[in-house]
Amino acid sequence: MIPERLQRFEANRRRLFGVAYRMLGEASEAEDVVQDAYLRWERHDTAVSPEAWLTKVVTNLCLDRLTSARVRRESYVGPWLPEPVIIDGDALDPIETVEQRESLSMGMLVLLERLTPPERAVFVLREAFGHSHREIAQILEDNEPHVRQLYRRAQRHVAAARTRFTAEPGQHRKLLERFLEATLSGDVPALEGMLAEDVVAWADGGGKATATRRPLAGRQEVLRHLLALTRYSPRIRMTPEVVNGEPAVVLYLDGLLSGVTVVEFEGDRIAAIRTIANPDKLAFLKKQKI
Repeated sequence: MIPERLQRFEANRRRLFGVAYRMLGEASEAEDVVQDAYLRWERHDTAVSPEAWLTKVVTNLCLDRLTSARVRRESYVGPWLPEPVIIDGDALDPIETVEQRESLSMGMLVLLERLTPPERAVFVLREAFGHSHREIAQILEDNEPHVRQLYRRAQRHVAAARTRFTAEPGQHRKLLERFLEATLSGDVPALEGMLAEDVVAWADGGGKATATRRPLAGRQEVLRHLLALTRYSPRIRMTPEVVNGEPAVVLYLDGLLSGVTVVEFEGDRIAAIRTIANPDKLAFLKKQKI
């Protein structure tokens, strides 16, 4: 029989991982944070509310890690992108609103990198988990007016990018399938018709996998990059998957997981392509696929 103390923690594990992942953008780090929180929970007074206490611990552990993470990311080789995770339905934590789903998207996690650690904490706790300003102030041991100020500031930082239209999941999947077919077959007219004129493509290889070390901007430059993939067509398998709450492509080269590509649409045009190829960042997703 599972001890009651462990049961109380396990009832919160999925939500705690959701908080940590949104805060850090790294699934492996989020797992470490949750485990650290459990070790502290084991030693703490059982009379406290596990949900409130553990949320506070996880949030503050993430704030500590974000400070050092920023230093590491400044010396990162090429563009830095979040670790992808397979999320379908409520596999990570409840996704009941547009805001909750959006807070897990690759595009939003990239945007959250622009925020200061306190702004990110307030934004995640408010938007994704519905905590009141008062509750967030208690979690951060701050005053409520300052928390409101941090939230407004965070909203301003992400507001411009949120104006882009995101296709409904069903439409998104159909557009993604068209993109897959056109890419593998090297269908130039189809790809040109799908790429927005100002499309941008990022690839995160982290110096450990072949990837462009600068963003590719504009239809023609991105098109040349996509067409170069056709020479690997016999060796490549691309499968649709729900990654970070949105349709994405999981890439296999010679049968081995080699990348994840998330495509962002504006209407029926591709506005952004983000590919994670760093093997370290694929480890968590690979574990999910087993």
